[in-house]
Amino acid sequence: MMMENGLSMEYGDGYMEQEEEWEREGLLDPAWEKQQKKTFTAWCNSHLRKAGTAIDNIEEDFRNGLKLMLLLEVISGETLPKPDRGKMRFHKIANVNKALDFIASKGVHLVSIGAEEIVDGNLKMTLGMIWTIILRFAIQDISVEEMTAKEGLLLWCQRKTAPYKNVNVQNFHLSFKDGLAFCALIHRHRPDLIDYAKLSKDNPLENLNTAFDVAEKYLDIPRMLDPDDLQNTALPDERAVMTYVSSYYHCFSGAQKAETAANRICKVLKVNQENERLMEEYERLASDLLEWIRRTMPWLNSRQADNSLAGVQKKLEEYRTYRRKHKPPRVEQKAKLETNFNTLQTKLRLSNRPAYLPTEGKTVSDISNSWKGLELAEKAFEEWLLAETMRLERLEHLAQKFKHKADAHEDWTRGKEEMLQSQDFRQCKLNELKALKKKHEAFESDLAAHQDRVEQIAAIAQELNTLEYHDCVSVNARCQRICDQWDRLGALTQRRRTALDEAERILEKIDILHLEFAKRAAPFNNWLDGTREDLVDMFIVHTMEEIQGLIQAHDQFKATLGEADKEFNLIVNLVREVESIVKQHQIPGGLENPYTTLTANDMTRKWSDVRQLVPQRDQTLANELRKQQNNEMLRRQFAEKANIVGPWIERQMDAVTAIGMGLQGSLEDQLHRLKEYEQAVYAYKPNIEELEKIHQAVQESMIFENRYTNYTMETLRVGWEQLLTSINRNINEVENQILTRDSKGISQEQLNEFRSSFNHFDKNRTGRLSPEEFKSCLVSLGYSIGKDRQGDLDFQRILAVVDPNNTGYVHFDAFLDFMTRESTDTDTAEQVIDSFRILAADKAYILPDELRRELPPDQAEYCIQRMPPYKGPNGVPGALDYMSFSTALYGETDL
Repeated sequence: MMMENGLSMEYGDGYMEQEEEWEREGLLDPAWEKQQKKTFTAWCNSHLRKAGTAIDNIEEDFRNGLKLMLLLEVISGETLPKPDRGKMRFHKIANVNKALDFIASKGVHLVSIGAEEIVDGNLKMTLGMIWTIILRFAIQDISVEEMTAKEGLLLWCQRKTAPYKNVNVQNFHLSFKDGLAFCALIHRHRPDLIDYAKLSKDNPLENLNTAFDVAEKYLDIPRMLDPDDLQNTALPDERAVMTYVSSYYHCFSGAQKAETAANRICKVLKVNQENERLMEEYERLASDLLEWIRRTMPWLNSRQADNSLAGVQKKLEEYRTYRRKHKPPRVEQKAKLETNFNTLQTKLRLSNRPAYLPTEGKTVSDISNSWKGLELAEKAFEEWLLAETMRLERLEHLAQKFKHKADAHEDWTRGKEEMLQSQDFRQCKLNELKALKKKHEAFESDLAAHQDRVEQIAAIAQELNTLEYHDCVSVNARCQRICDQWDRLGALTQRRRTALDEAERILEKIDILHLEFAKRAAPFNNWLDGTREDLVDMFIVHTMEEIQGLIQAHDQFKATLGEADKEFNLIVNLVREVESIVKQHQIPGGLENPYTTLTANDMTRKWSDVRQLVPQRDQTLANELRKQQNNEMLRRQFAEKANIVGPWIERQMDAVTAIGMGLQGSLEDQLHRLKEYEQAVYAYKPNIEELEKIHQAVQESMIFENRYTNYTMETLRVGWEQLLTSINRNINEVENQILTRDSKGISQEQLNEFRSSFNHFDKNRTGRLSPEEFKSCLVSLGYSIGKDRQGDLDFQRILAVVDPNNTGYVHFDAFLDFMTRESTDTDTAEQVIDSFRILAADKAYILPDELRRELPPDQAEYCIQRMPPYKGPNGVPGALDYMSFSTALYGETDL
């Protein structure tokens, strides 16, 4: 029997020992010798017929050694020494020895088989010799998965018959008795020869005869077994069965090679088809994301508004809706895009394909740059909206202030032009004239006091113009009317004063009491008017300090009311004194004050107004204080939540980064932990949403600063998005490492070693190494890099592989890919070319029909559409160039 030492097997000795062992155990069946004799004779004749001869009796026809030498020449293809032509016994022994020596020259050590036994017609020894020849030349080269020849042949039978009902090949005796295994082998390779569905396990003789007849007629395999012998023997001889089955193996070996080649090609094409699908998916996602960014940017870059507070607040709400609803799906799409790109590049590296280069303008860096541009535009847009809100809020305040002051001024000027144009002084007595002059002097004083108010009105109008108030036209028109009127009042006042001065030479009497009243009443009246304006003056504050300052100023004002009350009583007493004198002296028209239009009733009414406005101002300031207290509460609410969420995001980011550095359990453990973090992060999202609600309330309350926290909503949004992106990226990297490990057969220990070495030299934890750090890392893993010129060249060659874009850094995925490619094998262009050559029957080209016959329909058409026409010698119409196609699969041509 055959042993596991290849060419040094002792075939003859093994044969005899096996026979003796079976005989001692009572397993030796006398029918075996008969079966072997029939089978071995048929096997020998299947080869001798190529030389135009045959044997009838195996123990007789090999005795002179001539046909034995001829048999060896036919099956080996070599020429043996010239045989001795004599008929004497020693001639026969010499020829048989020449045959045995030739067998021994093939590395076969024959034991217990001598030429004498063969010449004497010893059937057992002759069968042992033929079995040795069958093993060496028909069975030894059968190798499936590096098993011994017998095990390999058995495994081949098991694989080929596995799909067939009622077939279970376990050995070379009982498993073939019913004939179905023989029929299955034929049907597997030539389904056109046998209708296997019509066969039955209950008809073993019919099955055997069917298989043997078809094999002999269509496959040129002679009958080597007798169906009756197989059926009538309890345990058929396995040597006979093996000999016959080996003929099936050699008959179908060509088909086996074609099947193997086709399987390899299918595997390669499936990889390419999947890669092309991923490329198309990437292009579609990239185009969609870039188009969305392109459509969004004009809106973010637009600074058009209707210059009203309501319009800007509407735009601010639209921006919040964009951040809450429209952008988050695009963040997920960007993460998916990067994940798909990394997975695609990993698959391309693992299958020895060239790296994928997206369409111009759609690379990951292009998308990243567009995304950064989007984020910058968002930040600028939000800053503009907030600045516009503050500007327009101030504009509204200024516009109201302008209207209030303009209303007050127009109330004061009403009737003044008619009064200044009056000629009443021409009919007055001297004292009346002097009174009119004093009255005019008081008016001039009052007019001068109003000069500041007019300037205030003009200044407010100018500021509204500078800040581009939306209704500047109306403001400017009203301001111009006030200024024009003020100029007219000035001219009329000067004209009337000149007239009074002219009359003063005639009218000299002065009413001292009226004059004193006018002198005191005018400033007090101005104080009352200014006080009333201050008490109803609108204000805008943003902090507690500002409102508290206003309250303090108001309290200080209230402290002066006592002195004002004294002045009011003094002025009223002057009027009472005038009334008393007029009544006492019966002075005509004496009650009319010639120096002022103010009366005691005016003073009383205005003083009453001031006293009523003070508590109203108290209430207004108290309301604003409550508003600022509420704003302070919102600041504290936001800060309290932000000061929890911000550190939480930072801790999660640190934890994910630590896992991404590896060395924390197996890759599956890392992936499990990352996915747990992913679930935890999504579960934490309500906290972000709650913070967004508080932030909206903060913005709606016009709160623009918060001293209780360093976190802003924008920094938290960015941190949240970076955390999600980091988790997705790390999950993708770990999945790609698992894909690399499983496809390349890399152990977890090797991956840990690679990761540990990489992390050791990645001092700053950046996830990348400089060239010098990378070289040190390779040396630490046992990679030999010389310090001479050749070593530098070798290292530059490695750098070109791991850093093809000359970035100056080596990332871990490129490092891992290099280390796995250095230690494992993958399919190559040469292997695919060899596979196509088998399908093409060694031709330099292949035909479409051959591809359709050997490959599945979709993959056959895939090849036909992409293979260029064959342009080499001896081509035929329709010939395809499979060599350039195969190299193109691995990026080695421009096809």
